[in-house]
Amino acid sequence: MLRKLGFLVVVVGVAVPAWCGTASGAISGAISGYVRDGSGAPQMGAAVEILGSAAQALKVFTDDRGFYSVASLLPGTYSVKVSAPSFLPSLREKIGVRAGAKLMVNVTLTTLFEAIQLVPLRSPVDDDDWKWTLRSVANRPILRVLEDGTTVVAQSGESAADHDLKGTLTFLAGSPGQGFGSPSDMNAGFALERSLLSSGTLRLNGNLGYGTDGQGIPAAVLRTTYTNRFNGVFEPSVAITALRLNSPDLNTMPGATLQALSVTSSDRVVLGDRLEMKLGSELQAIQFMGRVNTFKPFGSVDLHITPNTVLEYQYASSVPNMGLEGRLGNDRPGDDRLESASSDLSETAPRMSITGFSPAVERAHHQEVSISQRIGKNNMQVAFYSDSMIDPVLTGVGEMTPDEMTAESGEVLPDVYSGTFSYQGNDFATRGMRVVLQRKLLSDLTATLDYAYGGVLDLSRPDVQLADAREWIRAEQRQAVAAKFSGNLPKAKTHWIASYRYTSGGALTPVDLFNTSAGQSGPYLNVFIRQPIPASFLAGHMEILMDLRNLLAQGYVPVMGRDGHTLYLVQSARSVRGGVAFSF
Repeated sequence: MLRKLGFLVVVVGVAVPAWCGTASGAISGAISGYVRDGSGAPQMGAAVEILGSAAQALKVFTDDRGFYSVASLLPGTYSVKVSAPSFLPSLREKIGVRAGAKLMVNVTLTTLFEAIQLVPLRSPVDDDDWKWTLRSVANRPILRVLEDGTTVVAQSGESAADHDLKGTLTFLAGSPGQGFGSPSDMNAGFALERSLLSSGTLRLNGNLGYGTDGQGIPAAVLRTTYTNRFNGVFEPSVAITALRLNSPDLNTMPGATLQALSVTSSDRVVLGDRLEMKLGSELQAIQFMGRVNTFKPFGSVDLHITPNTVLEYQYASSVPNMGLEGRLGNDRPGDDRLESASSDLSETAPRMSITGFSPAVERAHHQEVSISQRIGKNNMQVAFYSDSMIDPVLTGVGEMTPDEMTAESGEVLPDVYSGTFSYQGNDFATRGMRVVLQRKLLSDLTATLDYAYGGVLDLSRPDVQLADAREWIRAEQRQAVAAKFSGNLPKAKTHWIASYRYTSGGALTPVDLFNTSAGQSGPYLNVFIRQPIPASFLAGHMEILMDLRNLLAQGYVPVMGRDGHTLYLVQSARSVRGGVAFSF
């Protein structure tokens, strides 16, 4: 009996330390990373399987940033298999996970057209073998010897040549009502994109107006952009833009036709998974009642503290584009570069104003520091900014009478299409903050709440003469709250954005004018609709576009014209724009 009891004590004494070592010593590891395509675009909804002898197969899906993460993995050797619609499966093998290790495994998916250049095949058997070879080494160059002794190299990922031509043709009616520089009330836009030299992209887009200025030359904007990518680290880009706008009135303002030529260069640098920088500048030569040159630098630095936390610094010297061009790519997951750089260039014109027939270009300096955090289905951002504006451009509403257009005036720049005009405000500087909360309510519905505090220009004495309004324009502190909903109707495939932005008190300029976050929205009530239309007779697809701004005509501040009729200064003029877009 004593012998059996002693044997049991020895067994327990050996087993307990071994069990404790297994329970506490073998700390689990983790595998995470990003899934992108050959151009670097994140792939949402890709299936990621973790295969290994140390555990059963685990399967997760990537989020809207292409990120996945699998924790609680026992030490051992694993394989990562990634698959997504329209892409070839990718397999990463022999990934060793040690106790407590957190490995980052990024995967680049390729399509069949990227993985192989089309070559003549000699037999059905050879064809089947070739397909399986492609699937097993889809992310590596393949050397194949044909029956006649020639060799063919199939490339994958970013090194694959893509000669597909993409294009968009857009017909729009209605002007956004942004003062002098608005596009024609009827215009046609186009955008073409083609890959060059396997890693470069050439784009040509423009906008041609319907109306003329009496000289038979319509308003037009043309832009050519070339972007290259080097090993997923550097992405330099250069763009040349030529612009011509119609004159307000050639009889009273000779030489007022605006022509501009600008060169924009930028470079995007990605250093690992932590740091991303974008630096660039725009040099613009303007011919408008004389010659004016402007230099506008811009840049941003993003530090990814964790996969879900980003610290960002931004600098800008011009007001960002918030027109239809921005809306076409805004809030649409999965948009490609062609969609984001649409053919509508309605807000590329320099923001001009005039006093005593002396033209001036709006100049700005914006600095911003923000931190963004993602927690499950919630995205949050807190930002602090500092702005300064020189010769700011205000928007007015009302038809100009001949009296306002005489040589004695020289204080306004009317738009010939929309019934709006541009008026020069006073210089001001402000500091403010922004808080943004975004939540994905459903798979096809997203809600965003934006709060901003900062300075605006306001008219301290209403109903004054327009010529004297500048003396009563003051910088004031205001608060703004915006709610925005965006989503897609599953059956109709309708993409829509609806927003309302309220400002506490009178304001001639929006609070947080340089807001480019997810909470960005125009003042007051705005609706944007993009509806695909089935068209079997087209090789591509057709869509109906509708852009409605300030539908309730709120925020109109009255001023008096020279002959006593009422004009208005506004944050945003009410406007209705719509049209059709053909993509191929």
